[in-house]
Amino acid sequence: MFYLTTLLAILARLSSGQIILTDLNDISQHWGQISPYRDNPDDYFGVQDVGLPDGCQIEQAHSLQRHAQRFPTSFYDDGSNDERFGQKVSNFSETQSSEKWSGPLVFLNTYKYTMGEGLLTGVGAITEFTSGVAFWNRYGRTLFNASAGQLSYNSSFPNGTERPKPVLRTTSQSRIQNSQINWSLGFFGPSFLAVSNPSLSNATTAFDVVVIPEGGVENNTLASYDSCIDSDNEPTLDLGDQIANQYLQSYLQNATDRFQKYAPSGFNLTVNDTYAMQSICAYETAYIGQSDFCTLFTADEWSGFENSLDIEYYYDYAYGNPTGRAQGVGYLQELLARLTNQYITSSNSSVNYTMTNNPEDFPLGAKMYSDFSHDDIIVSVLTAMSVDYFKDAPNLDYPPDPARKFILSKMTPFGARLITEVIGCASPDPETVSAARTAYFPEQYGYSPKNATNKFVRMRLNNGILPLNSIRGGDCADRTDGLCSLESFVASQQSATELANYQFACFGNYSVTDIFSRKDYDGTIAA
Repeated sequence: MFYLTTLLAILARLSSGQIILTDLNDISQHWGQISPYRDNPDDYFGVQDVGLPDGCQIEQAHSLQRHAQRFPTSFYDDGSNDERFGQKVSNFSETQSSEKWSGPLVFLNTYKYTMGEGLLTGVGAITEFTSGVAFWNRYGRTLFNASAGQLSYNSSFPNGTERPKPVLRTTSQSRIQNSQINWSLGFFGPSFLAVSNPSLSNATTAFDVVVIPEGGVENNTLASYDSCIDSDNEPTLDLGDQIANQYLQSYLQNATDRFQKYAPSGFNLTVNDTYAMQSICAYETAYIGQSDFCTLFTADEWSGFENSLDIEYYYDYAYGNPTGRAQGVGYLQELLARLTNQYITSSNSSVNYTMTNNPEDFPLGAKMYSDFSHDDIIVSVLTAMSVDYFKDAPNLDYPPDPARKFILSKMTPFGARLITEVIGCASPDPETVSAARTAYFPEQYGYSPKNATNKFVRMRLNNGILPLNSIRGGDCADRTDGLCSLESFVASQQSATELANYQFACFGNYSVTDIFSRKDYDGTIAA
């Protein structure tokens, strides 16, 4: 009996994370912000009733869209460390050709690091195209009252007159602009034309694009770290990175020791090398769809990898960083301006008011908006909004708690999207509907634009409905279906700008001390 009990205990441990994972579908769910896109279930964030009530319909959709799969960047904890490891392996092979890798690392005897830096990959282009199609299917069909069999946006009304052009915004960075291009191919649909256009020449003139400069210190809500100087200064910039580095030193030591047994004599593996193996796995999959590094780690080690990224982002861009709110408040101000039909004619944040004070760059009353940005901006916007569902910090436990709420693969995978829906309803208190249901046409469940005078906001993060009742202050606390009246939602954000304390958080002379205390800054800092 003792031996049976012991065996069962061992098997239980193996099943809980100590076996080597080989299924890429399972593995890729633990890559944090470099995970491939997956829809969250409607109720993933705890919203009970996920159906749209009778007499209601989505009348407007605002999308904050992240770029999709890219090459690693030049940051040390990203591409720089990956490239360093690749070069370390190549240098050793060239100078110590008689010494060989063995076992599961035998492929390193002939391995070459072949990735570029920062650019959108072909896999990323597919993700963005798919996202554009999905946005048309979920929102475009009903917003623009599509005809039967219509596959994409039509720039003309049924009577042949031209619709007002949607305005899409992107930063000037290559991967952001190329994400916008591929998303547009999906939504606006030149690849679905009844008469094909093989050259894609003059594919569509249905929309306009506003390109906001990125890379300097200019105001840009879609890359707000540029103008928020303190977010890029030491040690604020490295706050999350240093805490995450402390964590990986513990969770990867066993894996490093395991791999050292297969290393050639004279090659000293470090924890940073092992971390690079995990990162290269994700990035090579984002580039060529596969990687020999992917089948080397246990389930716990992949969970640890994801948690290290969660830690990094929480303390760099969310409640754990004094600039967390400041980096998100600019887009939030723009969203509120669109929701209330107001131009922004001056700026106390990262808003570039020369691009928000006119109908060409910042149209009001449009049925759809699509802005193309970065993962950290989405995290900071949720922080600026005080969506306290995400308030609890990831901890340094290993294996990490699977029930934790701040998980980047669910929040900001490649191709992530934060979508704000404006919903018109006949009733000021529509009855909740528990299950999701498809809207085949706008009036299917009793909606009529003539009597839908009650406006609500609902938000989706990668399809999952956000619990707006977790917004601090209780303005949106009344409903169980994620809806919040437009008036109440706007009221819930009245203190967002004050809380962000943008000028001091971004330009003030303050210091971040005792980094490893994992202080909860609530995303801001007082002057």
